[in-house]
Amino acid sequence: MIIGKKLRVLVVDDTIVYRKAVSDVLSEIPGVEVVGVAHNGKIAMSKIATLKPDLLTLDIEMPVMNGIEVLGELQKSHSNVGAVMVSTLTTDGGHMTMKALELGAFDFILKPQSKNQAESKNQLKQALLPIIREFKLSRNASSLLSKKGRFQKSTAAVQRKPLRSLTKKAAAPLTGSKSTKPAIRKSKSEIVAIGISTGGPNALTQMLPKLPGDLGVPVVIVQHMPPVFTKSLATSLNAKCALTVKEAEDREPLQNNTVYIAPGGKQMKLVASADGTNRQIKITQDPPENACRPSADYLFRSVGDYYVGRTTAVIMTGMGSDGTKGLQILNQKGATIIAQDESSCVVFGMPKAPIESGLADVIAPLNKIADEIVKTVR
Repeated sequence: MIIGKKLRVLVVDDTIVYRKAVSDVLSEIPGVEVVGVAHNGKIAMSKIATLKPDLLTLDIEMPVMNGIEVLGELQKSHSNVGAVMVSTLTTDGGHMTMKALELGAFDFILKPQSKNQAESKNQLKQALLPIIREFKLSRNASSLLSKKGRFQKSTAAVQRKPLRSLTKKAAAPLTGSKSTKPAIRKSKSEIVAIGISTGGPNALTQMLPKLPGDLGVPVVIVQHMPPVFTKSLATSLNAKCALTVKEAEDREPLQNNTVYIAPGGKQMKLVASADGTNRQIKITQDPPENACRPSADYLFRSVGDYYVGRTTAVIMTGMGSDGTKGLQILNQKGATIIAQDESSCVVFGMPKAPIESGLADVIAPLNKIADEIVKTVR
C-alpha cells in the first residue's frame, strides 16, 4: 500500500505522442511523480532498478519487448511493481489486454480515439484518475504479479450469517431502504448473478474454472469493460472452464451450464420468453447506471423479478459501488448473497457496502467462492 508518499510512475510507450500525453496527465495528479519514460519494454526493464517505480503505464503493443513480455519479466524480478496497461480498442488489443490482466496487471485504459488534443488529454485524465487513486489505496495492487498476490492459497475463513458484528450493522439499512431483513424465504438457487470490475479478469480466471460443468444453472455476469474486450474475456475464459462461457446476445434463451458475460458498452437484463415460462437475455442501450454500462445494479434488478427466492448473487472485486442497490433488492427477494472478502480483492469497493450493511450471507476469499456457489445450487 502506497500512502503518504508520492507514487513513482514509469511511462512506457513506443509512440512519443502517447508517452508525452500520459506523462503530462500523470504529472497533474497530486501525489504522483513521473520518474522516467521508455519507448520499449527492454529499455523499461533496464530503468526499473535505478528509477525504482511503483507503477508502470505499459503499452501493450511495442517493438523489441511488448507489454505482455514486460509483465513476464516483472513477475520474475520486480513483482512489487504494478502495471496499468494502455490498449487499443481492437480485437487484438482486447486479446492481449485479457492476457495482461490474467498475468496480474492492475487495470487498463484505452488510447483516446479523438483527434482533438485537448479532448484526448481529458479522456486520458478521466480514465487514469480513479485507477491511480485505487492503486495507491489498494494493499493488494502491488502484489498482483507475485504468486502471493493471486490468493490461491488463502487461509481466510468463510464467514456466514449470523455473525454478531454483521447483525449489528444490519440494523442500519442502506440509505433509502426499508430493511435489510429478507422478506422471502430462500430456497435452492436456479441462477447465479455476478457483479465484478477492477481485478475481475484475473479473479474470474481463478474462480470460474472451479465451477463444475454440470452446475445445473445459468450464470450471468457484469464485468465493467468496453466493447470488444468482453468478447475477448469470454473467449479466454471459455478455454479454461468446464462451463460454456460466451458474450451474451440479444434474445438468446438462458441455458443451464452456460456463463453469459454482458457485452461491453451495453446493458443486459433478463426478460420473459415468448412462452411466458422460460427466460431470455435482453441487450439494451439503456443509460449507464453508476457511470457503468453494463451495470450490475441493472442486471440484478431483472434477476430479482424472475427468480424470487432462487438467486445466488455474487459481488466481487471492483472500484465503486455498482451492485449495492441491486443486492438490496435481491436481498428483499430472498437471494443468497456471497461477497468476496477484503483480503483477496484487488479493490474492495464493490463488496464493501454490501458487507458493511449486512447484506452478505457469506463472505469468502476468492479461492473459496466457487465452492460457496455450488452449495447454493445443490
